[in-house]
Amino acid sequence: MAELLRTDRLLVRDWSVADAEAALKIYGHDGVIRWLHELDRIPDAAGMHVVLRGWADEQREMAPGTGRWALVLLDGDTLVGGVSLLPMPVPEADVEIGYQLAPEYWGRGYITEAARALAHWAFQRSLVELFALVAPDNVRAAATARRIGMEWVGETDKYHRTRLEVFRLRPDDLVRARQK
Repeated sequence: MAELLRTDRLLVRDWSVADAEAALKIYGHDGVIRWLHELDRIPDAAGMHVVLRGWADEQREMAPGTGRWALVLLDGDTLVGGVSLLPMPVPEADVEIGYQLAPEYWGRGYITEAARALAHWAFQRSLVELFALVAPDNVRAAATARRIGMEWVGETDKYHRTRLEVFRLRPDDLVRARQK
């Protein structure tokens, strides 16, 4: 499994089909899956294995600087979530930053830490802005977007046939958020 980046507490690395059991604890949890507009309920480890294999296949075809990665604690090597930079379904080639975390790890700052590092990594690879699409009642995701320096730019239903809040992050926004 290739390592993408490290933070003080986290490793961001490629997904492996060997992650299926641990990933199911995240992506099979009601508190996580309810917010994911592109993923259906995953019933069991075999289903998660299929999803992870699909993500690996998809990764090989994606543009450089985009993809899906596992989020692992450096202390103990525990899989706790996932992060992504995915092309949005629009001609402008916008990129959406996504983040999911196992509920037992909520409130510890892991996603803020990982999302900031991933955004920094993306901007070093010539991306000029990132977007987050957040369901209006997903208070936690919206708060995370703001913590990493994202600016609310409006609402839309053009991406996933549902009303979503749109947040945008540019390199200067990320720098200002780190200074706070």
